[in-house]
Amino acid sequence: MAVTPRMLEKYKSEVSPALQREFGYKNVMQLPKLEKVVVNIGVGDAKLDIKFMDAAISELRAITGQAPLLKRAKKSIAGFKVRQNMPVACAVTLRGAKMWEFLDRLISLALPSIKDFQGVTRKGFDGRGNYNLGLREQLIFPEISYDKVIRSRGMNISIVTSAKTDEEAFALLKGLGMPFRTGNQGV
Repeated sequence: MAVTPRMLEKYKSEVSPALQREFGYKNVMQLPKLEKVVVNIGVGDAKLDIKFMDAAISELRAITGQAPLLKRAKKSIAGFKVRQNMPVACAVTLRGAKMWEFLDRLISLALPSIKDFQGVTRKGFDGRGNYNLGLREQLIFPEISYDKVIRSRGMNISIVTSAKTDEEAFALLKGLGMPFRTGNQGV
């Protein structure tokens, strides 16, 4: 018997009834849900040495609990010294229980461990109910050992929802505990 993730339990018991009241949904199928979370790390210095890509892949595997997919350059760009098919990034798409567990760790452990953290910006919504969040370093995750890090690198986290508008997605993520900034601090 599989254990239901804590964040999924919160969604079912607290967030979905609140969303149904707030937006007046008649049917449970209309409720906005999380569809997937994509975590992407760009590794531009992999062109110098492949060990940087190997380190990024192992760190992303430790953070997400899933094997990353290697992303390659689609075309050559001389200004960036990138040739076609050169490895440039690694990404993981999380769905199901792993998605809920990653989001729980992100919200309850990683984000609060950022020095001088005042919340995430509301400007990360794309107009279609999805949210993008950029992190400056991977060291905020407890799975990463400071001693084993070769180079500090950032990552992009895209949270894809079934919400039709940014307001619905904001209410969904706020209900799940995403720490948004208060007031008019936009950046």
